[in-house]
Amino acid sequence: MNYLVTSTGALTIQDVLLNFLVAAVVGVVIFLSYRISHAGAAYSARFNVSLVMLTLVTTLVMNVIGNNIALSLGMVGALSIVRFRTAIKDPRDTAYIFWCIAVGICCGVSEYLIAGVGTAVIFGMMLIFGFVQNNERYLIIFRGGKECREKLETLVDERFQGKARLVVHNTTQDTTEYIYEISQKQLKLAKKSGNIVDFFQSNLKLDAINIVCQNDEINR
Repeated sequence: MNYLVTSTGALTIQDVLLNFLVAAVVGVVIFLSYRISHAGAAYSARFNVSLVMLTLVTTLVMNVIGNNIALSLGMVGALSIVRFRTAIKDPRDTAYIFWCIAVGICCGVSEYLIAGVGTAVIFGMMLIFGFVQNNERYLIIFRGGKECREKLETLVDERFQGKARLVVHNTTQDTTEYIYEISQKQLKLAKKSGNIVDFFQSNLKLDAINIVCQNDEINR
């Protein structure tokens, strides 16, 4: 029973400061890695700063816990009531959050070698795979009179070789609207045969044609 309430690994002020110093240095490395791999439109400077702070906060928690088992159980119980509602816009952000927590744990228990080696390996992997982008999807929206419905379906199948997927079809008494989804590769192939908008406008009397790009980072 005495073992549960007695701390056997109390840290000195020098140990605590060294833990925070190493955590801050590694946190800056994580900051740079996130900045480089998120150079696109999804980059959030505030989220990047929060990653460094998360590393330091985790280090603080580990410094408090130390080797005290009773305190660690109480800390887990206290933190379990915290609920976060921040949406993760990029799946890579989850990896960065866990990276920061892992580094904070390592620094909090003075395992600097593990923190350093692990950070170097993850940093390299993030640089290699951080620029991998999803195959963007495009929505092509056609709006026109009801009389062009059948011919439009035929022309879409012809121009996109039957690979355009119908997402929405709205029809009123006088108008019709089609929304097709195609891949980035298919759109490029279709453009080789000429301007897509000009092709459909020359064959049909459409009120509007819109091409919208969608991906995981931002809809534009």
